[in-house]
Amino acid sequence: MDVRRRLMDSLLGFLLALLLSRLGVAKQEPCWTCRSLVNNFIKGIEKTAGQNFGGGNTAWEEEKLAKYETSETRLVEVLETACDKSDFECNKMLEQNEEHLETWWFKRPRDSSDLFDWLCMDMAKLCCNEGTWGPDCTPCPGGADKPCSGNGKCNGAGTRGGTGTCDCYPSYGGPLCMDCAVGYYEEAKNESHLVCSECHRSCSKCLGPEEDRCVLCRKGWLLHDMKCIDIDECGTVDRCKSNQYCLNTDGSYECRECDKSCIGCMGAGSARCKKCNAGYYRDGAKCLDVDECDNEIPKCKGLREECVNTEGSFTCVCEKGYIRVDGSCRADRKDDSEKGLFDDITDDEVVVLQQMFFGVVICALATLAAKGDMVFTAIFIGAVAAMAGYWFSEKSDRVLEGFLKGR
Repeated sequence: MDVRRRLMDSLLGFLLALLLSRLGVAKQEPCWTCRSLVNNFIKGIEKTAGQNFGGGNTAWEEEKLAKYETSETRLVEVLETACDKSDFECNKMLEQNEEHLETWWFKRPRDSSDLFDWLCMDMAKLCCNEGTWGPDCTPCPGGADKPCSGNGKCNGAGTRGGTGTCDCYPSYGGPLCMDCAVGYYEEAKNESHLVCSECHRSCSKCLGPEEDRCVLCRKGWLLHDMKCIDIDECGTVDRCKSNQYCLNTDGSYECRECDKSCIGCMGAGSARCKKCNAGYYRDGAKCLDVDECDNEIPKCKGLREECVNTEGSFTCVCEKGYIRVDGSCRADRKDDSEKGLFDDITDDEVVVLQQMFFGVVICALATLAAKGDMVFTAIFIGAVAAMAGYWFSEKSDRVLEGFLKGR
């Protein structure tokens, strides 16, 4: 056997099992691990069927050593695929039962159908027959043939573990699952068979599915003439906090928050308030919002501030074109700084600029025609100066700011 490889596989499996235990992954029941080992072992036998030693002289090898079909070489190949390398539990079980598998391989009749019973039940003593459980393979409640009356599962059945108690299916109850669970009634029953059907939702025990066939009621209901009447918890005890109201539901109740206009309430909405909250006033049955901004005395005292009404209160904001800086409203220069020099020029200014432009062009042409005559040159310079003066007098702030910002 390749002992070194087996040890490495076991070590890897142990590390993985340790990691899974830290993550809270449940350990597999030993019987199911043994069953998985047997299944993989049988698959390995089937996979190697019809193969041989694979050497140069197979006939000589089978004559002098042993036939491949029953050889140790084939057994090793089957064992190597019996467990996944990361499956610590399987590798551990394989190591503990390797001698048993060798005994079965070499000394017992080759019948893979009995391997599970021989290894997992007789040798390793990890499993039991179906319908039995525990160290001594004790019959389950109700008998091994029909455990838990067929209406549930026996805890630990088929293994050497478990509790041996019945885990009944949802509609059944009792130690043998031969009773109906809470909220179900016996629709049909004989010595070996029971059918349970659901009661009306208000009944915990009943004689039929109708609402007037109740024998016992669920919590939150009261029995009256075989009918379960809902108890109004909200009408008996004050169960909710001071700013909540009680809402009765079928078999129970809920506590819900009052409307924000209320101080205490008797139900949902502003018309069920006991008292109106600050910022609200009573108008008939309702608590309505007070418009604090609709007042002769201004609520906002700061310069360039205006009042904005909110639900139950108000807030002070800066007027349009102003922003709050260090608690006060100041002019917002952001919009102006982003405009170009000609972004907000008016139509009148466009007309004046056109007239001046044509005047300058005419003066320039006259100056050129006069070939540098001083009189025309003076007129040209004067026209340019007049236009520039007018422009700078109206736009001086933006021109300077534009130059400073590279516009």
